[in-house]
Amino acid sequence: MELVTPGFGLIFWSTITFLLLVFILGKFAWKPILSAIHEREKSIEEALHAAERARDDMKNLQSEHEKLLRQAKAERDLILKEAKETRDKVVSDAQKTAITEANAIMARANEEIKREREQAFKELRKEVAEIAVQAATIILKGQLSDKEKQGALVDAYIKETKLN
Repeated sequence: MELVTPGFGLIFWSTITFLLLVFILGKFAWKPILSAIHEREKSIEEALHAAERARDDMKNLQSEHEKLLRQAKAERDLILKEAKETRDKVVSDAQKTAITEANAIMARANEEIKREREQAFKELRKEVAEIAVQAATIILKGQLSDKEKQGALVDAYIKETKLN
């Protein structure tokens, strides 16, 4: 049983060795180990805070990105709307210009037709007058050759002038 029960000296020296080991470890090893553990704990905590800040920054960046996308889409829509309005205005202006030019061409053509018609009527009157003068000349020559016809013609003219 002696092997199972330790002696007083063994317990005494084991306790002193243990206490001396605890003292030496406490003096030289635990402080650096504990300070290293505390530093590691702080660095992990700072890393977690940095990760949280980075996540918040990412959320902010994402919201800013979405905001910029919305603004870009709104600007694109505005540009497209302005382009359509400009296109419609250009088409409308071109149509108005075409109509105005067509009306001007029609007016000029009508004026030209009117002038040509008047010119044709003048020429027709002139030719009719010439034909009438020629016919009258021929008729008068035929009537003036005979003295009785000349007298009847003069009497007819005198009666006509009195009536008017």
